[in-house]
Amino acid sequence: MNNRVVVTGMGAVTPIGNDVKSYLDNLFTGVVGIGPITKFSADTGIYVAGEVKDFDAQQRLTKKAAKRNDLFTNYALYSAHEAMTMAGLDETTVKPEDLGVIYGSGIGGLTTIEEQVIKMHDKGPKRVSPLFVPNSIVNMAAGDIAIEFNAQNTSQGIVTACSSGTNAIGNAFEYLKQGKAQVMITGGSEASVNEIGIAGFAALTALSTASDAQMASMPFDRDRHGFVLGEGGATLVLETLTHAQERGANILAEIVGYGTTSDAYHMTAPDPTGKGAQRAMQQAIDEAELDPSQVDYVNAHGTSTMANDSAEAQAIAHVFAHNTHIKVSSTKGMTGHLLGAAGAIEAVATIGALQRQQLPVNIGVRHQDDACPVTLVTAQNRETPVHYAISNSFGFGGHNAVLAIKGV
Repeated sequence: MNNRVVVTGMGAVTPIGNDVKSYLDNLFTGVVGIGPITKFSADTGIYVAGEVKDFDAQQRLTKKAAKRNDLFTNYALYSAHEAMTMAGLDETTVKPEDLGVIYGSGIGGLTTIEEQVIKMHDKGPKRVSPLFVPNSIVNMAAGDIAIEFNAQNTSQGIVTACSSGTNAIGNAFEYLKQGKAQVMITGGSEASVNEIGIAGFAALTALSTASDAQMASMPFDRDRHGFVLGEGGATLVLETLTHAQERGANILAEIVGYGTTSDAYHMTAPDPTGKGAQRAMQQAIDEAELDPSQVDYVNAHGTSTMANDSAEAQAIAHVFAHNTHIKVSSTKGMTGHLLGAAGAIEAVATIGALQRQQLPVNIGVRHQDDACPVTLVTAQNRETPVHYAISNSFGFGGHNAVLAIKGV
């Protein structure tokens, strides 16, 4: 089968807003959600993060569930409720066996792991919580979403580091395209702004050591010096076009292509030639049956690390060598890098660009690096027609994932 696949619902929990409207309004006005770390006090040498603010899971979840779950699962469930409400879906509008879940996270229940290891060390193994395993395993976001919405089709957890959210959405797209389900709940969540998460990435020398939030995440800037860790999650509801039309759903966008490749190069560094990223972008464009000249915008992975930004920019320049109007931006200058949730919140950002006919500015760049030969979105060129866009995600281990999205 070759079903067309559309987006009918979105939900978001991010450092710049805990619902889709707030997130997009802040994104398109350049609000920076990066600030001093407040969740813990430790001498990690890292001072800022993209923390979620004023989050109350009990606004959408029961008190018992909100207290029981790891934070990454609560971010997933919270955004899934918003997405399903926006889509107008419940057990009266979709059969349980036609509804599935494919959901991503890079690390999963890291807060639970940190807390319970400390408890075992301080108080002994018999004091470890009986919920330690179910709260820490990465698939639990998918599992709990399936339970919450009685989704009896497939339920899968996707783990491909910082590509997890995009791979989850892409896999859900392919699943629907093949006719194996009618509706999929998909996306990604992450809650790694904790002491062990920050310390671990700091030990890799991957994080920005800036104390000024405005000078911390600087995608494609010549003086960039590491990424800023963020947290949150986003959920998309995907449907076959036929199913959406039959129930009179409001269609937000159409997923038209998906590419995924492996660098097979290094544990943490991208292939400096960008070959894997190039192939993933080309796959997504080819599946969408597009010429590269038809793509108007690239939502870049753009982590603000020296290796990623230059390799990605070179890859974009290669794939779109004959496209003179395409513009590029990374939204991580506003949100930080949400690891396995990055691709999910950035898919929402890309759909927002298609809906609003406006591009998010590449916040954080002051002096564009000559090694990044792309046209970045600025305050001067952000108002532009957008018909087709792609969203890139690349992860440790050499994972590359790209979505092609069409406006409606």
